Amino acid sequence: MTSLYFDIREDQWPLVYDDKYNVSVMGLEKFHVFDAKKWRNIIQHLQDANLITKECLVQPLEAKKQDLLVVHTKKYLRSLKWSTKVAIIAEVPVVACLPNILVQYAYLKPMRLQTGGSILAGKLALERGWAINVGGGFHHCSSDRGGGFCPYADITLLVRFLVDYQLIQNAMIVDLDAHQGNGYQRDFLGVPEVYIMDMYNRNIYPRDKQAKQAIRRKVELDSRVEDSEYLTKLRKNLIAALNDFKPDILVYNAGTDILDSDPLGHLKISEDGIIKRDEFVFEQCKQNNIPIVMLTSGGYLRKTAKIIADSIINLERKGLIKGGKMTEINE
Repeated sequence: MTSLYFDIREDQWPLVYDDKYNVSVMGLEKFHVFDAKKWRNIIQHLQDANLITKECLVQPLEAKKQDLLVVHTKKYLRSLKWSTKVAIIAEVPVVACLPNILVQYAYLKPMRLQTGGSILAGKLALERGWAINVGGGFHHCSSDRGGGFCPYADITLLVRFLVDYQLIQNAMIVDLDAHQGNGYQRDFLGVPEVYIMDMYNRNIYPRDKQAKQAIRRKVELDSRVEDSEYLTKLRKNLIAALNDFKPDILVYNAGTDILDSDPLGHLKISEDGIIKRDEFVFEQCKQNNIPIVMLTSGGYLRKTAKIIADSIINLERKGLIKGGKMTEINE
């Protein structure tokens, strides 16, 4: 059994997070459009709302080389020892000038920890009915290539670990990030046991035609789509997908880059629209008795952390997620 899988206490929530998720490269992260402290800010908002305490959280272990090799090629992992290669993936050109030992520690190590978090969250979802990795969702990375701020194929790894340990036979990936999830799509091309539904802006990165062949339910959106059209298409297509295929687990890539004014998503979904989106996905899983694991994925505005936290609070209020023995802790 992998060390990435372990049992959690009854009073803990299947909410996976470590403060080391957050990226800091001598302040250079400020030059990137991504909020490198997004994950910490989500947790802070949840604590400020008195939904959780630090003791509720599950701290994952870092995915090591032998874990990554379950999916990644040796050649790809070796390539990450070159700062130039990592700079292209992270989309921060100045990283190419840094010693690789610093790049490993400040950027790749947090990403490996988030990857370990996604893998663990898959197991916890089966045990508790739901799990959220407050990180992960690196949907542009496949076994042999990274890109779009995604250095490790955590979604592919999450599914492969569950299959390899005979915990599931099949899975559904529902990707609602604004971008096409071309990484895991390349990995699962020609794999009928993995059903992919992807709803994304057709006009933006990565426009990967080969990867699109893996999508079983493709919902291509135009730029500037608003709540009404978005939620109507989501409801229709997710219900149809779940009629087509009965998964042992649903992997939900819940990117918030669909938010109006996001610099990369180019859609016009409101904060309330995102909360309603997440609620509908969790509702469908509960109705169909399907374990769900949520990954936070893309979202490039400083305010997305609060929206994600508000959405998690809403899921708890609606009875769609339930923690451990929180009432006893609060009392």
